[in-house]
Amino acid sequence: MTENIGAGSPASDTPSPGDGYVGDPSVRAEWDSRYTERQQLWSGQPNGALVAEVAGLTPGRVLDVGCGEGADAVWLARGGWDVTALEVSGVALERAAGHARDAGVAVRWVHAALTEAALPPASFDLVSAQYPALLRTPDAAAERSLLAAVAPGGVLLLVHHAGMDTHQAHDSGFDPADYVWPSMVAELLDGDWVTEVNEQRPRVAPEGGAGAHHTDDLVLRVRRLR
Repeated sequence: MTENIGAGSPASDTPSPGDGYVGDPSVRAEWDSRYTERQQLWSGQPNGALVAEVAGLTPGRVLDVGCGEGADAVWLARGGWDVTALEVSGVALERAAGHARDAGVAVRWVHAALTEAALPPASFDLVSAQYPALLRTPDAAAERSLLAAVAPGGVLLLVHHAGMDTHQAHDSGFDPADYVWPSMVAELLDGDWVTEVNEQRPRVAPEGGAGAHHTDDLVLRVRRLR
């Protein structure tokens, strides 16, 4: 769907394993494997920080980065948002599209990595990235892609697990130093941005689903002035 997003790809499109994914195939394979291992990986409920931070915003165009099985995307669409949802896992996108159909809402699905998605620049009133697994690069490509997608007057909301960014590499191969954390995005902000929230707070965690054991969130909410 990536090649059509600039023109507004049909919201009824359902992603499939052969749909022209754009990104690193090994990253896609890793996440497809994680989703395949479980019938449902996440809770099926919208993330608590998203619900809290979006409460005062006027619905417009939103980009859901790393949409997973679609709980946030469906919730936003039900709230009147025009939703574009991006995900590297085709397995997750198929589940997300099914949930959207069941809910009777329209979502544009993009099967791509954030840095490869060719998103229309400065066009989203809200960019939501809830616990994203964005890989770091020397040129800060993922961080810059998040900021570049926000329209003037729009908001970037980045939420992550507090404390993980300071952990040592795990025996499993997971190294927090490989990933993007809110502080790295905050370091790139210039005079075109105002920080509205930058804090650690108790997480409002839905019951069940992977990641439910994390108790605190890092919440970064910044608004683009121009």
